[in-house]
Amino acid sequence: MSETICEPEWLAREYAMKKRQWLMCHGEGPVVAAAIHDGHDISAEVAERLAIDDARRLREEDPVTYRMTSTADNRITVTASRFLVDLNRPRDKAVYKRPEDAWGMRVWKTPPTESMIVHSLQIYDRFYSELRDYLNVLRDRYGRFVVLDLHSYNHRRNGPDAPPEDPDKNPDINIGTKTLLNKEPWKPLIEECIEAMRSFDYFGRSLDVRENVKFKGGYMAEWIHRNFADSALVLSIEFKKFFMDEWSGNVDLLQVERLHTLLKCTIPVIEKSLKKMGVVI
Repeated sequence: MSETICEPEWLAREYAMKKRQWLMCHGEGPVVAAAIHDGHDISAEVAERLAIDDARRLREEDPVTYRMTSTADNRITVTASRFLVDLNRPRDKAVYKRPEDAWGMRVWKTPPTESMIVHSLQIYDRFYSELRDYLNVLRDRYGRFVVLDLHSYNHRRNGPDAPPEDPDKNPDINIGTKTLLNKEPWKPLIEECIEAMRSFDYFGRSLDVRENVKFKGGYMAEWIHRNFADSALVLSIEFKKFFMDEWSGNVDLLQVERLHTLLKCTIPVIEKSLKKMGVVI
């Protein structure tokens, strides 16, 4: 099945790229779905200097996670590529400069100019400034809120024909929660959410869903937990790329739709748990 994008959403994403490289949309409820690594857009100036091609960039990005943000009314989607600026890294690491910053890859044919780096960091600073304002609205309205921080990860790094990486160390879904400053109040919600995912019927099987195995949560989760310590829970959800060929970039949209349904089914579980914590929805 080929991938299509409805015209209004396509136009919205085009507008975001031209203006600010992201969209933050408010809706109803205390749950936010965010896809900050889905973006593939870079400037022509950056593209000319990169040593990696589009296919290699795409392999390290998180394609189709923006589709999954529609599971919640509140949505954050980023159209800029992480190779322009990585919003899930600390500011001093947000622009990849050395191979060790980017999975050992030689990113640049010609190093970025100082003005290019400044521009990328301006994008970074604007994003986090707007994110603070965006989340303040949710905190003021609900007191507590949950961010579903959506990502995907590679598990066939040795090549398209090589065996996949050890499934014991690479769950189908990894839930990162290590950046929480105080896990105790959120523990029941986290456990209920994981159990809902595990019990979901995924084409006749159960998915392997585990906490803090492959990933513990990135910088955005850390930043939110630090700045909204008493209000926010970020679940950094990493989908193993079993729903696509990570080398060719081909996506199985039936599997993506099923994962979308899985996420959708967690929203009532999250809201029920938030109500027990005193949140009025």
